[in-house]
Amino acid sequence: MYLYIKDVLFSFLLLMISDLVKSALGRLRIVAFIEGISYLVLLGIAMPLKYLAGIPQAVRVVGMAHGVLFVLFVILLIQVAIERNWSFKKSIYSFISSLVPFGTFYADARWFRN
Repeated sequence: MYLYIKDVLFSFLLLMISDLVKSALGRLRIVAFIEGISYLVLLGIAMPLKYLAGIPQAVRVVGMAHGVLFVLFVILLIQVAIERNWSFKKSIYSFISSLVPFGTFYADARWFRN
């Protein structure tokens, strides 16, 4: 029973993601979600490991992943802003949201679900 539910949920998730990947806005939403998670992991797990436990490798690994995701987020944000004729204000707010913890989740709920 558990495996069946897991398979159904996994199939549903793949179907949702495959629909999102078809548009630039969908790709932005996916990257924004992953970037937001990586930022929270960097601040909530990797930084304490570095400064409280003396394990700087965590920041190197998570920081690199977050940096790549952030650059990808900015590129996709520019692409979507141009394609959808977003105002400069909306584009800047969307960018600023990526600098604040939990900001990309707010941006997704507020601006990215069109």
